[in-house]
Parts: sequence; C-alpha cells; structure tokens
Amino acid sequence: MNLRAGFQQRVASVLLLSMLAACASRQVGAPVVDRTVGGVATDSGAPGAAPVIDNTPVPAGYYRVKPGDRLYRIALENGQNYRDIARWNNIQNPDQIEVGQVLRVKPPAGDTGTPLPAPLASNNPASVPPAVVTPPASASASVAPSAVSSGALQLSWPAKGSVVGRFDDSKNKGLNIGGTLGEPVYAAGAGKVVYSGAGLRGYGNLVIIKHDATFLTAYAHNRTLLVKEGDSVTRGQKIAEMGNSDADRVMLHFEVRRDGKPVDPMKYLPPQ
Repeated sequence: MNLRAGFQQRVASVLLLSMLAACASRQVGAPVVDRTVGGVATDSGAPGAAPVIDNTPVPAGYYRVKPGDRLYRIALENGQNYRDIARWNNIQNPDQIEVGQVLRVKPPAGDTGTPLPAPLASNNPASVPPAVVTPPASASASVAPSAVSSGALQLSWPAKGSVVGRFDDSKNKGLNIGGTLGEPVYAAGAGKVVYSGAGLRGYGNLVIIKHDATFLTAYAHNRTLLVKEGDSVTRGQKIAEMGNSDADRVMLHFEVRRDGKPVDPMKYLPPQ
C-alpha cells in the first residue's frame, strides 16, 4: 500500500513540474516601437526592427536630420549660428533634434541672422603676422580689400607652429598646426563667436567665429577656451590655448568655411 501511494506521489510531482515548465516558456512579449519624427512609427514583434526614415529630398535651404547629427554640426556645415537655426525652427533645446526632422538652415525672408560686428580697421595683432587679402582667381584686380562678400577674406595665421597636416577635402577639412601645450591660439579675423564648447565630436574644445554672411573659421582641439559665445573678437586676439582635446597630439586644427563648405585655408593666409 505504501509503495503504491509513493508511486502516485512521484507521478503527481512530475506532472506538476511539467505544468510549471510549460507556463514558464509561455512568455508574451510587448511589440518593439521604433519612432521617427513626423508621427511615423514602426511596430514589430521582433526586437531590433529598423525605423522607417523618410529620405524624400528637401528643398534648398532645408536639411533633414540624420542619425548622429547634432545641431552644432549642422550649423557649422551650413555656415550658420546654431541659435539662429534653433530660432528659425522653434527649437527650444539645441540638444533635442530628431532623426528625420526637416530644419530650415537658411534665413527666412527678411531675417539676416545674428548681427555681426563691423571689422575694425586696426586690430594691432602684435604677435601675429599681418593679414593679406587673397581675392579668388576670377576676381577683378579692382576688388577692394574690404569686399568680403566678393570672395576676399583677410586672415592671419591663428598659431605660430608648423603645418603638420594640409587641407584634403576627403580626409582633412582644414590645416593642422603643430605646437606645444598651452601655446596661444589667435582669431584669424574679426567677427563674432558663434560657438565655444565641446559639443562636436572629433573637434574637442572648439571655437567657431563667424566673420560675415559667407565665412566662418573654426579652431579645434584646444586645451582652454578664452572666449564665449556672443563675444566680438578682433583679428589677432587670443581666443584659446593649444591642446590635444579629442586628438592624438597637441595641435590646432583650423578650418575656413565658405557658405558652410570647407575650403583650403592656405588660399586666405599669408606666407609663413
């Protein structure tokens, strides 16, 4: 009798364990939702489903946000102040833009963007070589030195070191100027600081100066930044100290951007 009761008890235990195992394997998963801008959403029961991103071309003067974009970089690559782009698009927080979002990157009619200071006639950059004016090859010889809108730009060397990396549109968007930690970095031309910080990956501590509606200059990898956004600077003014932030050596990475597009700085600098 005891043997039979024990056998029945073991059978009941096995059945109970089987039922528990079946319940444990029967899990109901919630769908994964990948959201993109504009109310488009992709619902899928499979983890890792890719979001649907609209790749329709946008009109001239607009830009569609891509994965990894930041407003600061979008502004640099379109030759604008990031605050202007935020204002034109009613963006309250520059750190919050979304993939697929279409942004106005050129001023609307009647809006010229952030006012810029007039270039000073005499800046007296004692420790920086005098600037030269380099008009484009197609420009007339009668173009005035101050006619920046015609393509001429007055620049001085932003640092004293030797060039350790030259402009290459596919690999290097500016000049790399070698030096020692803490060496002065100078504004290459008069203008207004439109960015001072470390928000652009690959640039480290960065200063961007807007010289007019056409030209920006950028100064990257600094150790210390000595100017803040909104400051007006003169040509030859010390704006930073050389460093190696986000770089593998101490150097200044210097860019000239015309309408947001990188151009060879050597075309706008005097001989060393």
